[in-house]
Amino acid sequence: MKKIFIVPFILTLILANTFAEPANAGFVQKLKTKISVTREFKNSREAIKDVFSKQDTFTNNHELDKLSTLYSEKFVNSDGFDKKLYFKLIKDTWETYPDITYTTEIRDIRIDGNTAVVQTYETALATTHEVSDTIDAYGELKSEADSLYYLQKTGSGWIIFAEQVLDEKSWLRYGDARFVKMDLKAPKIVNAGEEYTASLDIELSENESAVASIDSQEIIHPIGKPEEAFRSLTKENQLERVFRANTKNINEYATASIGIATTEPYDEKYSKIYVSGIAFLMTRVNIIPENKFIKFEDDNAQKTK
Repeated sequence: MKKIFIVPFILTLILANTFAEPANAGFVQKLKTKISVTREFKNSREAIKDVFSKQDTFTNNHELDKLSTLYSEKFVNSDGFDKKLYFKLIKDTWETYPDITYTTEIRDIRIDGNTAVVQTYETALATTHEVSDTIDAYGELKSEADSLYYLQKTGSGWIIFAEQVLDEKSWLRYGDARFVKMDLKAPKIVNAGEEYTASLDIELSENESAVASIDSQEIIHPIGKPEEAFRSLTKENQLERVFRANTKNINEYATASIGIATTEPYDEKYSKIYVSGIAFLMTRVNIIPENKFIKFEDDNAQKTK
């Protein structure tokens, strides 16, 4: 009886050895491929992170030539600035604010073959000393932005070929304005030709008052000079202005200029009022381009044909 069962058992082992090996080889090959792809993906992520680590190092050390190696010669940003102008503006910023420091936080990396999109949150901090007929005071610059960087793989490395700023705000404040909470609000994105409202909110103490102006400026180079139509704030220390977005398909900045006045007792009858601080605020308004080449067919006209 055992011989009867031994033969089928041996036959089963033979068949298993015959057919299981190729199946096992296919599984191993797939596993090796998956491991290779995973390793390549991780290597790409690390290489991309290294690009932004170097970017922070080069910008904080003001190494313009080294920073340039991270960008494609065909680089362009969402405002239409090419690499030459983009790097000129970086150089001008360094000359104006020698102690400026940058930080970059990577929030997301998406890789698709030889291209990648990286979402970042960036900040810049600097100090300055302004001397003019209006004020002699130290100032602070703060800027923050949410951006998308588009990268392309070149050989074993990655290079930045485009940038899109999703959201951006800047504050430049002198004197006592450095200690006053203020914010300029505007929509992050509007249609070309559409109306939008920019509003300024300031928290003032009892002995402080303010005048301010709000303007909009197209993001071009050189950027235009804002209107200086100063107005008193409301009782709630607010100011609003309505703008119509341009139809040139150019992004804009909503800007605000603020003057802070402080009142101090001079004697029993009089008080002394003096300019204690000034501030300039800026927030980005991205414009959705108007597509003039979209055609709509009339349904009624189609039915009569």
